[in-house]
Amino acid sequence: MSTSFVFAEQEQSVLQRIETLEQENRVLKANQRELMEEQSASEATASSSSENKNSDNKNRTAATQTGLQANAEFGYELLDPTTDIRFKQLSILQARQDGTLPANSVNLQGAVTAIANYQESNEADRFGYLMRHPTGANQVGTSVSEAVVHSAQLGFSASLGGWVSANMELLFDPEQSFGSGINTDIERNQVHVRKAFVLLGNLAESPLYLSLGKMAIPFGLTDTVNPFTASTVWHAFGGIANGATLGYVKNGLNLSFMAIEGGSQFRSANTPVNGTNVPSKLNNHAVDVNYTVPLGDGNSLLAGASYQRGSAYCQEFPIQHFEPCNDNNPAYDVYARYQGGKLTVKAEWAETTEKWPGTFNPNPPLSQFGASDVTSFDVGLKYRTGLLGMPADVSAEFSRFDTGPDDSPWEKQDQYVLGFAAFATPSVKLFAEYIRTDGFAPLNFLSGGLGGNPLVPLSSATAFSDVYLVGINAAF
Repeated sequence: MSTSFVFAEQEQSVLQRIETLEQENRVLKANQRELMEEQSASEATASSSSENKNSDNKNRTAATQTGLQANAEFGYELLDPTTDIRFKQLSILQARQDGTLPANSVNLQGAVTAIANYQESNEADRFGYLMRHPTGANQVGTSVSEAVVHSAQLGFSASLGGWVSANMELLFDPEQSFGSGINTDIERNQVHVRKAFVLLGNLAESPLYLSLGKMAIPFGLTDTVNPFTASTVWHAFGGIANGATLGYVKNGLNLSFMAIEGGSQFRSANTPVNGTNVPSKLNNHAVDVNYTVPLGDGNSLLAGASYQRGSAYCQEFPIQHFEPCNDNNPAYDVYARYQGGKLTVKAEWAETTEKWPGTFNPNPPLSQFGASDVTSFDVGLKYRTGLLGMPADVSAEFSRFDTGPDDSPWEKQDQYVLGFAAFATPSVKLFAEYIRTDGFAPLNFLSGGLGGNPLVPLSSATAFSDVYLVGINAAF
């Protein structure tokens, strides 16, 4: 074999290998480009996803971030037990509308009311002062005195998004607790949820609102011009219950309808449920209509009327509060309030439509007194003045709780109050009152049955008492 042939063959082999390597190199470069393009696309997708996720997180944070505030004037308004008692939902909606309660914010509010008083009664153990329960567990003898915390409140109001609000109030009130024993017993010193509801509404968008939970019943006005002592209308008919309230408010017109849980509720509502007082059916309701007439120069006149299917006055003899009833006893209420300049005048009348069965004692000689309906009314005025540079109010109010026929031991209880209040700040009130009560008409064993004796009522038509009281209501 010639040398030239061998070299030619070797050259041809080398060229084939070079071509093969170049082809493999081209394939590798193409694969590399594809991998780089895929990696770039993957990174772009991941970056876009990350940006979207960060954007979503920012939006979610912006939507749910909540500011905490403590507006003392707003807190005082919500916790004030003397004014707009059953209009707290409207206070929250209006606060949202005017910016007092901004969107996605929580207002923390609280109040402490401390009092000192001296009381005298012409009959032992019978004190008609209603700001603590009138029982022998609270006062004995013919003269009593105290320096106590009457109540402490803590709560919040939250604005959540554009339409949802939440409100809750905790209450410590050993003076008016229904727990057993004296007012230092542990059962009387519990903190409980006084009110708690979710509120759906936005007055800037709609005049309708819905409230669901535990709240004041839309029945009557039940306010007082007194700085501290509640009117007997509130004591008799001021209700608190579980239920749902649908409301409408526009151009001075305010309509409210509440579906109330049946059975025996927390205050002033009772309808039988299958012969029991078990709250297991929405078979009670209340409706209220009121209208505010603007009179110019900031003056106004509020007038309204209410109806409730089941009041608290339905038990048979002997009467024990919260016990089951055989039938419901409806009630109605009419009220008015004038506010003009420095003067406030109010009047209210509430009455059951049927007689309270338990006010008839079938045992002679008390059987001479027939069953009676229940009526409560008040009239009061308040005038704004000043003291040492502080805004101050002078007030006077008369109210009556009428539960029996003339000359019966449980005929009525009258309450007269002269009051004075000065505001050290818009949410700190210093007050003094003189209270006179004529008659003694507690609910339990009103017409007899005290101590198991059907002829002994707890009530007394001849009892009267005088109360001298000072106190401070401090809120934030």
